[in-house]
Amino acid sequence: MEKKKKIVVIGGTACGPKAAARARRCDQQAQITIIEQEENLSVATCGLPYYVSGVIDSRQQLIQRDCDFFRDVLNIDVLTLTRAVAIDRKAHRVEVLNLGTNRASTIEYDRLVLATGSLPAVPDLRGKDLNGIFTLSKIGEAQAIRDSVSPRKIKKAVIIGAGLIGLEMAEAFASQGLEVSVVEALDWVLPALLDFESAAYVEKHLRQNGVKLFLGQSLTGFEGDKDGRVSRVITEKTELEADLALLAIGVKPNAGLAEDAGLEIGATGGVAVNAHLQTSDPDIYAGGDCVENVHMVTGQKILAPLGSTANKHGRVIGTNITGGDETFPGVLGTSIAKVFDYNVGRVGLSQWQAEKAGYEVTSSLVPGYEHATYYPKGKEIMVKLVAEKATKRLLGGQVVGPGETAKRVDVLATALTFSATADDLANTDLAYAPPYNSALDPLHNAANVIRNKRSGYARALTPMEVEHKLKSGDDFIFLDVRSPGEWEAFRIEAPQSRLLPLRELRRKLDKLPRDAEIVIFCHSSVRAYQAQRILDGAGFKNIKFMDGSIAAWPYEISTERKAPPPF
Repeated sequence: MEKKKKIVVIGGTACGPKAAARARRCDQQAQITIIEQEENLSVATCGLPYYVSGVIDSRQQLIQRDCDFFRDVLNIDVLTLTRAVAIDRKAHRVEVLNLGTNRASTIEYDRLVLATGSLPAVPDLRGKDLNGIFTLSKIGEAQAIRDSVSPRKIKKAVIIGAGLIGLEMAEAFASQGLEVSVVEALDWVLPALLDFESAAYVEKHLRQNGVKLFLGQSLTGFEGDKDGRVSRVITEKTELEADLALLAIGVKPNAGLAEDAGLEIGATGGVAVNAHLQTSDPDIYAGGDCVENVHMVTGQKILAPLGSTANKHGRVIGTNITGGDETFPGVLGTSIAKVFDYNVGRVGLSQWQAEKAGYEVTSSLVPGYEHATYYPKGKEIMVKLVAEKATKRLLGGQVVGPGETAKRVDVLATALTFSATADDLANTDLAYAPPYNSALDPLHNAANVIRNKRSGYARALTPMEVEHKLKSGDDFIFLDVRSPGEWEAFRIEAPQSRLLPLRELRRKLDKLPRDAEIVIFCHSSVRAYQAQRILDGAGFKNIKFMDGSIAAWPYEISTERKAPPPF
């Protein structure tokens, strides 16, 4: 009779339970054990901000599969409140400690799975141990935050870090009636995910919802009151009163157990694994937040601490530890978040990441609507696409706004997976009916802008480049081709601004100096591009339009009623 394979899984959040469940489905005879230091398995930690806000009522809703399910249905041994403290690779044993009894023991394995996750980054700063300073990675931490907020004694919350967790928690705290401030060391929100233009679009919405943003400011420490509770958050530029502080500056791989066992650790700090998710020890596999991944665009090693990635890892590992031969191709960093009424998604590389990686890029910034404009209640979205200039291969995309962004991000993730170009995307046969989409999806339009730029038909400046020219007092004409009514309602105030509606442009060409630099804008760049082509055809030589136009303008806009000046 064949010996039963002993499989031990360390870690019970996402990757570990998935690997164990897959292993059981592939091998009904294996002896499988999960070791988890917390009380529960399969906790949906991505839902913790919504538990704090009260959208999710009960912490039990966050437990996807309880221990009894693993024992009764999958016949898997579950050791909760148990910590793996050491791995003896030579003897194929794991030393564990029962946290309830403080009793040590060992468990033998034929195949070992490390799914130890990640740890919140906590800077070693003055006051970091004060009461009222939290991180958010476990259900117990979410419960402690919720218990602190629910008595309604707390008025001011300061979040350090404007990443996904930070912004989701900004909404959670605001929904509880707190005054919310967000501190971010870099110059815009979601800096690891978005470019400045997309982030600025989100920042406007945050401010409209009462969130105070302190960007480009590093945390330097905390001050407490006489009871040892945080009362002030100190940055290099300001001091903020705080009844509660949340550290949301990122996570690091929980790779200490692997490192102590002599396994190879990658340059990212994550456990090094091959395409089969096998570590430097062929009998030990690893997945989830604790490992490094291959970025499918650049081929470089990165960290990807996402539940979606962890679950994919788990399936691959479960297959392979039971004799299968499956590989994991890598990640694209696909992410999405709800930020108040905005849906914020991205995939692949941002423009600054692409340029840092050595790509010469072409980008487009296209405002649009989630479905046909003539169908009622359409909501705005803004698409940014990044493509390699020489080949038009898509490198990344960002979609933000109150409208439907998830399906666009998923389309882009699919396109990037198969190395699609802007030409491919422009001709992708997406579903169309007025309640669901326009005849040309905003993704089609964004791809076509890149194609027009590559062909030489379109020449554009970003809003940031235009703002720099305006501030520098450059001598150019900033030509608004909207209607007089639109100008009166709101406009970009600048000495260089002029109004010449598109419908009047052809018959008033003599009003424009042919030797002047002209930058054209409208509401969303559709009319601006048309105006650029008209002026090109009329022989004007120094003509550009502003990418995204007013809809993508992240700076001040005047809403004072004012008639346009004579041209």
